[in-house]
Amino acid sequence: MADQQGGAGQTNSARTAERAGGQGIAPLVMLPGLMGTAEVFVPQLRALSGVMPTMVAPLLGGDRIERIADHLLTQLPARFALAGLSMGGIVAMEILRRAPERVSRLCLMSTSPLPDTPTQAAEWEPLIIAARSGRLEDVLRSCLPVDCLAPSPQRLDILNMIYQQGCTLGSELFVAQARALQRRTDQQAALRRFKGPTLILCGAQDRLTPLKRHEFMAALMPNARLRVIEGAGHLPTLEQPDQVTGAMAEWLAEVAPRQDERSDPAPDIASAAAGEAQSSVPPLPPLTLTNPLKTN
Repeated sequence: MADQQGGAGQTNSARTAERAGGQGIAPLVMLPGLMGTAEVFVPQLRALSGVMPTMVAPLLGGDRIERIADHLLTQLPARFALAGLSMGGIVAMEILRRAPERVSRLCLMSTSPLPDTPTQAAEWEPLIIAARSGRLEDVLRSCLPVDCLAPSPQRLDILNMIYQQGCTLGSELFVAQARALQRRTDQQAALRRFKGPTLILCGAQDRLTPLKRHEFMAALMPNARLRVIEGAGHLPTLEQPDQVTGAMAEWLAEVAPRQDERSDPAPDIASAAAGEAQSSVPPLPPLTLTNPLKTN
């Protein structure tokens, strides 16, 4: 099913999530994109970490998506909600393929399940050479050009922050991540098999991973919902943080399929919400998720 309206920035199940958190409910794990850090999820971390355990995991572990996923699986909780942005979404799909029983629900943002074509794979080579020769900032600017974000007063500030954090991580990590992307495999089968609540989120003006790619992913999955973020490009978490945080909060509170229909029977926030509803608990007041970076 698809929902292309902007997020309202709130959810009516925040206190349910808070109560469920005391019952050992799966935490939220977020994976950033190429040369990314927790900076890309700061608004979501500040809002969602108040109601549930929330963390960001770096994309370390090797020069193959499979190795990065294996490395993460040795460190992540036994069960978790998983959200990935761009390259983080690609790693999230590999985690899903390798350990579907550990993923309670899935959010894929600004990403694609398809591998590079031979031509696209070859385009990484000059970027790798440039990064190794000391031109990492130029490489990052080439990977994420200005027009990949929607026009806005904060666009250049966001991009400069992304370039700066990428340079801090260094060229060695860029080469490893570029090689991993260059060699990635098709993940359509893993998406088709997953039955947990899924949010497919896309910036309306994303030129790197356009809307049609997200529509394709949503159509593959039995319990996927598509949310298009207006006024955003490839980094909607920073471009339109209120909309993204609201959409994620709704996804985290979404009721999962019945246990006999799910890919993983372990409890999560949604099942706790369903249990409270069946016990005739009155509706919970909404939590308004504001952008903590917004200035008046």
